[in-house]
Amino acid sequence: MQAGRRLRLPALRVILQAWPWALLLLALVAVRLSKGAGVSDAYALLSRPFWPGSAQGEWIRSAQSLSDQTRLRQLDADNRRLRELLELQGRGGREVSAPVISRHAGGWWQQLVIGRGELQGLRPGLPVTAPGGLIGRIASVTPTTATVALLTDPGSRVGVWVGRTQRHGLLTGIGTSRPVLRFLEKDPGVRAGDVVATSPASTLVPPNLTVGVIQSVDDRAVPATEAVVQLSAPVDAVDWVQVRLP
Repeated sequence: MQAGRRLRLPALRVILQAWPWALLLLALVAVRLSKGAGVSDAYALLSRPFWPGSAQGEWIRSAQSLSDQTRLRQLDADNRRLRELLELQGRGGREVSAPVISRHAGGWWQQLVIGRGELQGLRPGLPVTAPGGLIGRIASVTPTTATVALLTDPGSRVGVWVGRTQRHGLLTGIGTSRPVLRFLEKDPGVRAGDVVATSPASTLVPPNLTVGVIQSVDDRAVPATEAVVQLSAPVDAVDWVQVRLP
């Protein structure tokens, strides 16, 4: 009987030593079968005190609101631009809509290329407008494209006037975003904020097309007063134009 008891004692000792490993093996099997769901739940429970609180939630909602407002403003701007294009297309006279397909990095304020040409009736000298007003004239054409010399091009010369004072001048490009208006007299009586339009006496472009707004006036210029003009059409961002046919 004592021998049988001695045999059972080592077996019991082995069982007592092995049960932690058996529990670990069962736990691993359970994790494997549950695909880690239990571990995830346990981690979530233990980490709950460190979850983002109300302040973080408010920041997220504020960021989402800002994103929504920015998107709405962009959609509103796109809507206005498309409406202006449709309005230009609906005006009287023959006009051809054309996309801007190319610009030269070294001559951003000089020329752009549009996707209409001789086949659509375009020819050198025709005025080109965009939402906001006149931006330039056709310089050259191919059968399917045309190069537009912008009002900011150093070679551009267009007769304009200030309607408020009815004083005429020559709008001259200087290769920057703002051309210079050189008046024909020393004291034209103009000031910043005056609207500049094409001259009724001009033979190169239709009369009374909006050109821009006077930004500053130099009364000391020689031989006559000069003014810097901010164009009303966004020449740097325009992507569609209208070419006025004769």
